[in-house]
Amino acid sequence: MEIKTFCVVGSGQMGSGIAQVAAVSGLQVIMTDIRQEFIDRGMGAIRRFLSKSVEKGKLLSDEMDAIIGRIRTSTDIQAAGEADFVVEAATEHESIKFNIFQDLDAACPSHAILATNTSSIPIGRIAAKTKRPEKVIGMHFMNPVPIMKLVEVIPAITTSEETLKTTWDLAIKFRKTPAKAEDYPGFIANRILMPMINEAIFCLYHGVGTREDIDTVMKLGMNHPMGPLALADLIGLDTCLAIMETLYAGLGDSKYRPCPLLRRYVEAGWLGKKSGRGFYEYA
Repeated sequence: MEIKTFCVVGSGQMGSGIAQVAAVSGLQVIMTDIRQEFIDRGMGAIRRFLSKSVEKGKLLSDEMDAIIGRIRTSTDIQAAGEADFVVEAATEHESIKFNIFQDLDAACPSHAILATNTSSIPIGRIAAKTKRPEKVIGMHFMNPVPIMKLVEVIPAITTSEETLKTTWDLAIKFRKTPAKAEDYPGFIANRILMPMINEAIFCLYHGVGTREDIDTVMKLGMNHPMGPLALADLIGLDTCLAIMETLYAGLGDSKYRPCPLLRRYVEAGWLGKKSGRGFYEYA
């Protein structure tokens, strides 16, 4: 299936990044969100990233203008009705995603593929909320989207081979490397990553080490580019908690129990970099 128009639902850190890579690939892009201020913030992030590429000589100014010119915005999800392929990049809560997919199913043409950027919620559960389960798939981008090369592609048991191939080819068009994961909670990336982050939080909770020492051990001892606590702040502690809760509920193993300290931070509004405070403080 030829994809000419691509839609992203959500203009946050992930949604704006996905919109950017789609526009860079040459597609016409529609980016929607529930409030104009969210869209303005997302477009600002895209402009800042592209401007840095121009400053470094990696992109011409005219090319930047053309990329931005391929992105349209709307506060009405009905705008997705023009798209051949949609990626939902809303917050990691089942009820929100279910409502979005029901709206997309009603708004989009019958040929359109509906993908979710969920990092943990089973795809089949989302697909069941639509009348086109064969055209629903997971397309899990990594953060920051314009830089990270991986895209997890997760078909549900109901996803057709055509939908899988189209999504796989689209990831390659975006200059990403796709990897297929089966439809289990957390897929591959977060089933491995999130328990590690959660265990790092338990180490802090039990006083095994300071935040700096825990991150230093993982950076210098395991050659990770950043420590797990700093990474949790970048991801968002609310997102980390939501993923751990999905893993715990879906797999039923106590090793996925969220650390109480993580829950306390989220309840206090300490969500990481986006709120100005998490395990570290940010200006």
